[in-house]
Amino acid sequence: MGKLFGTDGIRGQANRYPMDAITAYRLGQAVTHVVSRGKPAGHRVRIVIGKDTRISGDMLEGALEAGVTSMGGNVELLGVLPTPGIAYITESMRADAGFVVSASHNPYQDNGIKVFAGTGYKLSDEDEHEIEDLILGDGLDALAAAPHDLGRAHRLEDAAGRYTVFLKNTFPRELSMEGVKVVLDTGNGATFQVAPAIFRELGADVTVIHDEPDGYNINENCGSQHTEDLRAAVLARGAQVGLAFDGDGDRLIAVDERGQEITGDQILLVCANQLHNEGQLANDLLVSTVMSNLGLTLACEKYGYKHHAAKVGDRYVLEDMRRLGANLGGEDSGHVIFLDHHTTGDGELTALQVVATMLKTGRTLSDLAAAMDVFPQVLVNVEVNRKPVIDTVPEIVAAIERAESELAGKGRVLVRYSGTQNLCRVMVEGPTQELTGHYAEAIAEVVRCALG
Repeated sequence: MGKLFGTDGIRGQANRYPMDAITAYRLGQAVTHVVSRGKPAGHRVRIVIGKDTRISGDMLEGALEAGVTSMGGNVELLGVLPTPGIAYITESMRADAGFVVSASHNPYQDNGIKVFAGTGYKLSDEDEHEIEDLILGDGLDALAAAPHDLGRAHRLEDAAGRYTVFLKNTFPRELSMEGVKVVLDTGNGATFQVAPAIFRELGADVTVIHDEPDGYNINENCGSQHTEDLRAAVLARGAQVGLAFDGDGDRLIAVDERGQEITGDQILLVCANQLHNEGQLANDLLVSTVMSNLGLTLACEKYGYKHHAAKVGDRYVLEDMRRLGANLGGEDSGHVIFLDHHTTGDGELTALQVVATMLKTGRTLSDLAAAMDVFPQVLVNVEVNRKPVIDTVPEIVAAIERAESELAGKGRVLVRYSGTQNLCRVMVEGPTQELTGHYAEAIAEVVRCALG
């Protein structure tokens, strides 16, 4: 058995190792043990557990609950709630940790578990390594609680309401959404109840699509990765904006009033420009990742603030934000972190800030997004059987060097592995869509032959 934690928790096919009940049970035990250390005598660990809508969530939730209570910890069951909502509840209830049962934008066959510390931030690498060692070792049974010290589980009935109030309080009180037509695509996922409630309570004229989860249809041709239905609905309704969330609600992709998709990088720039104009962009700095479009870097220079590119993964964006004193950062995938409001990426919070910017400026989303020129970019995902360091595979190195030489400074190439799937991502930016696609496919074919 190999490493369990990837860049965003543990993921895999549901009911197969490591996303099986046995591993989830041991994870519950290990986390309870690790977070109990250093607590005062008599303290009983309290851990919250939330999930998205996929059918395997019940199984994994139950296994985690059993693991926690077997170690003497108490559990608060939140039910279906977006990942950022679980982070918020973990911190606001002063719990010792929080579990999220979700595979984000993956199909229903997959699931995952990520862990928040009591602060609402994700666990440190050191804690994850210790938890991993406990799960893969043979010492957990000896640490289990005596019968009279077993924990209890309770269901927190108002978790969604608490999170809704939190999000509404991030929307400026002087603004009103009355008369604003909004279309929401909840991806048959964790936002299907919370997101419509927030926007309706703030006065918007709301249309909701893909809000009937059945355990199997999460992210299926809908949500942040499939905006075709949302684009059509925005045009049909004459809406000012369309907002699409992924399965666990931590990312947002928007659609403007013309039915055009707005990328995560454009959303970042829209929000950064507004904070900068208000003098609220901390250290005049925006943090994104090396996967961000070249147009984002150039736009930051144009509008007079700094840009820093972190490693791919929202945990690395967050680390660099805290290290550099930034309050806004994110990824082109739609993860956006507003550190003045929350400890993690939050699609619903981002949606509220986008609408707030439209109302403050009186401008359409298409006009706001036009502040960034999007360079042609092609991303090809290649399934791989192994993940050697890219620089150690000569044929891939040669293909990258060949493309970079031919682009001659008018584009860039980035080849990296997914942290959560057996994929190699080939990203190329170039002067035209045709050339960019040509180079991306050429490198992808070499990757297929070498690692497929």
